[in-house]
Amino acid sequence: MPGTVLLLAAAPVGRGRLVDAASVLPVLAAVPPAVLAGTDTATVVELADPLEPQAVLTRLRAAAAAPGPLTVFVAGQLHLDRRQRLPHLALARTTPATVRYTGVPWHWFREELRLRPAGTTALVVDLHTDAETWEELRVHPLDCGRTTAVYGRVAPPPGRRTVAGPTYLRAVATILRSGWRPPLDQLHQQALARIAAEAPGPGLVLTAPAAPPADPHAAITAAVEAGRHTDADLLAAQWERAAAAAHGPASEDALHWAEVRADLAMLAGDPVRSCRAWLAVAAARLAAGQAPDAPAVETAVDRAHHQWSRITAPAPIRELGSVLSELRLRVPGRRAGALEDVRRRLALLEKRLEKQSLQTTRA
Repeated sequence: MPGTVLLLAAAPVGRGRLVDAASVLPVLAAVPPAVLAGTDTATVVELADPLEPQAVLTRLRAAAAAPGPLTVFVAGQLHLDRRQRLPHLALARTTPATVRYTGVPWHWFREELRLRPAGTTALVVDLHTDAETWEELRVHPLDCGRTTAVYGRVAPPPGRRTVAGPTYLRAVATILRSGWRPPLDQLHQQALARIAAEAPGPGLVLTAPAAPPADPHAAITAAVEAGRHTDADLLAAQWERAAAAAHGPASEDALHWAEVRADLAMLAGDPVRSCRAWLAVAAARLAAGQAPDAPAVETAVDRAHHQWSRITAPAPIRELGSVLSELRLRVPGRRAGALEDVRRRLALLEKRLEKQSLQTTRA
């Protein structure tokens, strides 16, 4: 299954720079993408000393939405904002006074990665801090979410007028250049052994394997109950893509998640999207050879019909009604008169539109 890799290296320009973060990118970029990702093939996205937090968020969000395994490598430095004392990844224009506006809040990483399927996401980091942030992180470690595996190290500030190097990630890249990516916990230990031998010193070691595949339905339900319908659909879509990639788009696993998304659209008050999704599920089941009177097929068509009856806009009534009418010829269902109901509503719509057109012409 294809993987995705995001390489992010960032640090302020000028006196505020604690680490030459971007120096590790050529070493990481020399590693074959598939090895970086630990997959057969992979897409690599590189961000070197970005200027704007929103640019980083856009890339992070796109990477988080990609199907398949995701590995995010981050080199840089952390600072606390003065207002909320939350850690931020400093970017090229960041200063201690502007970190809240020019840095990337660390919780963006947690929030963007939290809806990915458990076991598909890894964060590998090499971070330096100023003195204040170092003391804060010793008491309150970085929170990266339960479903993201995290490996790396956080280092205290280097000596005065010294710019440190991302030695942990450089060690990781050196190991990976052998052409094989060991399990991340082994890779992490090998990298730590290398940097300890070269330059022993203080540092916070980050190692947090992802928590076991918690029931995604519970997470989706919680999102719906909180009114976060977009988040719920995004999570279900990720599971649908993963199931389709692993078992095929017509597999029961993939169709289950398509049905979940159809229900989510209904709960979000979007009958057009829900109807369209149920029609697609019914068509997929029929194309896979399931009988027109199979319970799953009848259910999909019945639910599409139910949602179609709640649509009020003429265009989707006509568009989806035409598809539904064709499906009802093959799947009449167990309620008498279903096909006639679709045809009657479509006919009434055409009469109403014709009447409106005549009134408009006369006016």
